[in-house]
Amino acid sequence: MSGVVIHLPRGRGDAEGEPCGDAVTLRLGPGEVARFGRGSATTPVELRLDDEAISRLAGEIRVTDDHWQLSNLSATQSYLVENPEGAGEYLRVPPRRAGAPIPFEFSRVVLPTRNTSVSFQVFAPDHVYLDADGLHGHWGSRTVTAYSLDETALYFLILVALCEPRLRDESPVAVPTTPQIVDRLKGHPACGRLTARAVSSHIDYLADEKMRISTPAECGPRREARRNGKREAIVGLVLRFGLVREEHLALLPPRAGAGGQERRTAG
Repeated sequence: MSGVVIHLPRGRGDAEGEPCGDAVTLRLGPGEVARFGRGSATTPVELRLDDEAISRLAGEIRVTDDHWQLSNLSATQSYLVENPEGAGEYLRVPPRRAGAPIPFEFSRVVLPTRNTSVSFQVFAPDHVYLDADGLHGHWGSRTVTAYSLDETALYFLILVALCEPRLRDESPVAVPTTPQIVDRLKGHPACGRLTARAVSSHIDYLADEKMRISTPAECGPRREARRNGKREAIVGLVLRFGLVREEHLALLPPRAGAGGQERRTAG
């Protein structure tokens, strides 16, 4: 595994359980460690969680060659590691547990507080697979896929929605905007609460971590042009390599007004 991305969202201290403060994004490679907690002048942490119910040094994340580990340094509190895109799967990491291996590609680490909870996300984009011709051979035959995509993940559903117009030959150039993707997916059972901010985050994740598309950082009026260019680059790459195909359209909810024709096309 090439590493993980940790994202601590900018919170408002509301019922959504996000911590207060500015957003923080960290990239860790194998062997690197990030500590989290309330922190202090004598106890520095990379991820600061501003809540008095959280220890100064609450825990740490360590990246290994093929997974990441969570250590709970609290003496009293258990932490949860949720799979946001699964069917409610989660792990409970008890107090003082060191080096608990985490198997999820997307994870939400949740710490309890007096009022609700605080959380941050960990993304582990690269998975290791054995060669198909060498499953019974030596471990030396292992191969990291060029583009590791989980077709059951929410980001893949968003990717299919991005590619849909070109897969249906509706437009040679247009790629859906973020609001159009939110509207397109609102009929899907997993997307009832999908927001534009979440879609943008998934698109950034696809571009930066899955597809490894580099785009220059821009501010002001050029920022939207950069976002459009990122979406165009993602669609162009996945369609060239056949990572999203016509059969994947069946993952999308039926289009409004399409009726039986939509169902026949998707099937």
